[in-house]
Amino acid sequence: MSKLDNLLKEFCPNGVEYKTLDELGNFYGGITGKSKDDFVEGNAKFITYRNVYANPALNIDVNDTVKIGDNEKQRTLEYGDVIFTGSSETPDECGISSVLTQKTTEKLYLNSFCFVFRFNDISIMIPDFAKHLFRSENLRYQIGKTASGVTRFNVSKKLMGKVKIPVPPLEVQREIVRILDNFTELTAELTAELTARKKQYEYYRSEMLTFDLGIPKKKLGQTCDMKAGKSIPSELISSEETQYANVKCYGGNGIRGYVNEANQHGEFPLIGRQGALCGNVNYATGDFYATEHAVVVKSQGEYKQRFLFHLLTFMDLNQYKSAGAQPGLSVKKLQEIEAPVPSLEVQDRIVNILDNFEKICNDLNIGLPAEIEARQKQYEFYRDQLLTFAENGETILTDRQTDRQTDRQTDRI
Repeated sequence: MSKLDNLLKEFCPNGVEYKTLDELGNFYGGITGKSKDDFVEGNAKFITYRNVYANPALNIDVNDTVKIGDNEKQRTLEYGDVIFTGSSETPDECGISSVLTQKTTEKLYLNSFCFVFRFNDISIMIPDFAKHLFRSENLRYQIGKTASGVTRFNVSKKLMGKVKIPVPPLEVQREIVRILDNFTELTAELTAELTARKKQYEYYRSEMLTFDLGIPKKKLGQTCDMKAGKSIPSELISSEETQYANVKCYGGNGIRGYVNEANQHGEFPLIGRQGALCGNVNYATGDFYATEHAVVVKSQGEYKQRFLFHLLTFMDLNQYKSAGAQPGLSVKKLQEIEAPVPSLEVQDRIVNILDNFEKICNDLNIGLPAEIEARQKQYEFYRDQLLTFAENGETILTDRQTDRQTDRQTDRI
């Protein structure tokens, strides 16, 4: 019997207590009443949507700032707060959590497109336990059911209050944190090595795409056609490729799913234009569908399309986003950006070198991403197993787990 089994037997022999979020605390919104100018050269740290989405444990070592007046009343984040993203393009990505696991005297202000759950009694749950719990399969499934919308989904705080979470004894929480943190530390080491490889590629790309003063510059609007895609109801997007939905659908962060009809044909760089994905660059080929969250870029003849992709990626377009809690990158703004226009012969040579170097890097890195993915799946498996507790003597299974169990039983018939 494992240490965790012994702890469960000792401290909760009759099952782990479950409570709704409404019973345990309250929800609060982010910052209010701010204009775009308030996010330029601010005097206080600002927690972005991207920060919350990307980090199970909130990253507080940030350079994002907002202006806060001396007598201004705005709610700040506190140790143990669970922060959620409020909206997304898909219901599965709504309500992604991040937990403030560090104690700090520095005031942290949250963007208005996220919200906070704060425990009435912070001593009942270790923040490092919460960072694992709120991203577990059971909780993600419950949270996903609180979202509604058509082209963009929003979380209902009222329904979030009905979400049930386990509240095991602190001794049990500490042991689970110890086990799961060991998995994430191994993944972090591999990710750091992969990041070093990518920085090496970025260095050589910078060397190739930094031109001298003799190379002319033009606004992108003079050399390219730039147009945002069209919105499409989420119910028409399949998460997997099927016989009837076999056309790739691109949003602001690459392939969002599959649809049955294309609205673009050819090879084009795509620029993410809304929220946390501003300036994200992808490359699409063949027949595909571009949503309103992606800007399709087509050279008018002075650029090779593949060179244009490398150039846009190198330019860090995120710097041109509008300031605010939910930043944007308009087509008009993109058209005003000046970029170098080397000869087509020079472009061909650069593309040949960068594409080959990128392939070599990908070949070198192929083992690392595969191992990172395997480690992540291993972590998620044990996380979901460890965070499925007995309540009143019965195992709690999510509807998805029940469906899979039913499928396995059906296969045996």
